Amino acid sequence: MSTLPLIIGLGGVNPAGRVSSDHAFRRIVIDALDAGAAADTYASLAALMELEGDSADEDTRRYIRDHTLIRRVEAFDPKDIAVHRAATIGAAGDGALRFIVPRRHLPESPPADWTVQPRDDGSVEVSVPKGAEVLFPDRRASRVTSAGQAPTGFDPGRLYQSRNHPRGLQLTVFGASDAVRSMGVDWEELRARVRPDEFAVYSGSAMGQLDAAGTGGMFQAPMTGRRITSKQVPLGLCEMPSDFVNAYIVGSVGNTGAVIGACATFLYNLKLAVDEIRAGRLRVALVGGAEAPIVPEVVEGYRVMGALAEDEALMAIDGTDTVDNRRACRPFAENCGFTLAEAAVFAVVADDALALELGADIHAAVPAVHVNADGFKKSISGPGVGNFVTVAKTMALARSILGEESLRRRTYIHAHGTGTPQNRVTESEIMNDLARTFGMDAWPVVAIKAFLGHSLAPASGEQLACAVGSWRYGLLPGITTIDGIADDVHASHLRFDTQHGAFDPESIDAAFINSKGFGGNNATGLALAPHVARRMLRAKHGAAAMTEHARRNEGVAASARDYDAAMTRGDALPIYRFGEGVLGGADLEFSASEMRIPGYAQPIPLEVPNPFEDMVE
Repeated sequence: MSTLPLIIGLGGVNPAGRVSSDHAFRRIVIDALDAGAAADTYASLAALMELEGDSADEDTRRYIRDHTLIRRVEAFDPKDIAVHRAATIGAAGDGALRFIVPRRHLPESPPADWTVQPRDDGSVEVSVPKGAEVLFPDRRASRVTSAGQAPTGFDPGRLYQSRNHPRGLQLTVFGASDAVRSMGVDWEELRARVRPDEFAVYSGSAMGQLDAAGTGGMFQAPMTGRRITSKQVPLGLCEMPSDFVNAYIVGSVGNTGAVIGACATFLYNLKLAVDEIRAGRLRVALVGGAEAPIVPEVVEGYRVMGALAEDEALMAIDGTDTVDNRRACRPFAENCGFTLAEAAVFAVVADDALALELGADIHAAVPAVHVNADGFKKSISGPGVGNFVTVAKTMALARSILGEESLRRRTYIHAHGTGTPQNRVTESEIMNDLARTFGMDAWPVVAIKAFLGHSLAPASGEQLACAVGSWRYGLLPGITTIDGIADDVHASHLRFDTQHGAFDPESIDAAFINSKGFGGNNATGLALAPHVARRMLRAKHGAAAMTEHARRNEGVAASARDYDAAMTRGDALPIYRFGEGVLGGADLEFSASEMRIPGYAQPIPLEVPNPFEDMVE
């Protein structure tokens, strides 16, 4: 029988706050929530931001609103960035250039024309006849001052023994732990039910860890007089968000990896999990992505590409001399570039039988993710035809599963929606053309980068988490940072709302998650609503199985609520098991027919059938 992959846990952190229990989603639509739901999320954010004030106090709430979502860069001072300026210096007169330095500050290999004379105080006098090449310390101002940053005051490295980890890995530890605990099911119970080789962790970062503790620091060190450390190379790798989850959070010995697809990385890794679960090779996977690109060099790198929203361009659009950092990202409107952001988002994906056995929460079902490249390209960063293919295939699949009427009237799309002039034209063309092709009149479009910015690898995970939140609270986020769509946007068969919209959660059957990455990395995923997933599960497993699942879910849901309450109180810390449960070959039990690993109840079978039996003479 067919297997339906289900989302049974979601966690992480982004500029809107904690992902689990829909808090990040709730921050996005907080003005449209009822008082109780809004109060819970203000309390959650106050704990995350380590605020001492009462989260019900209006001044505290105003501070929370001002220090979440897209805002002025806080990770560094964008008006005071340290740089070096190359120069050639010489003597003021006709003589040689002379200077005195401590002996220990001399280069290991001084230039050949330097004359070095020792002095009585232990220093040396250097004479340079023709001048010298030097680097002067300097300061510059960034032309980009907007970013999507985790809430002010949130410091994941303080919550565990971070040991100088790059920020992207600190976010990984928090995010993956949040996803695991959000399930309301102890991971040890999964170990009791699932074979060690039926687990997987698929996660990565598009750019690696580029701050001072990672690859960025390694490259900076020789030019800033510092030493390269032993951690910067390994901790800077793109797949390290997967390795950290295996080694320190879930202790998995199962499948692992990171498919890097630029801005579509989360969906690429989700596709791995979905395909392997549907094929029966996996039962549960932890899928995610983490990125921490808010460092001056990365911001400047994207800026010189012409990709980011610069202050002068934003002010020109608004006709003012003051930049509106809060509205820096304006998808499908008059805009000038995207806004970089940091985030970590993780999802626990399980097969339908395991989810029912556990009594797990069913947040959504993901029957497929489609990935296609662009073909020949003139510009490696420019869009191509691949996203037409991924969206069309995913819409066709939705039609097959849900029917023509449901596809036309009971779905919407989470657009990539970066906020660049090019994206507003090319992505709207794809969505509009295919909406017309499939008979849609006003297909709703959501673009949450307006609130969160573009976090690169985990961006599509944020879209998936937002879709789950929409079903829970009956709200579709409007694109509230814009006044209207631009004249060049293709919109004859699309609907762009500038305000949050309420809907009956059971009136929308599916959400499309769309992502377009640099280099032609296109991915579109189909997320089915919880009510659709339950209907499909009832058809497969029967009403009695669903009744039993509901009974088991009572305890699971209560445990998930307890975890959420502990996080809101600030009592819960991330999972970080450094040095715990380390195994060696002597700890294993194995024979020619099976292998047993401590901590797992199920063995790994070694009597494997020949998959090429039909090719044996």
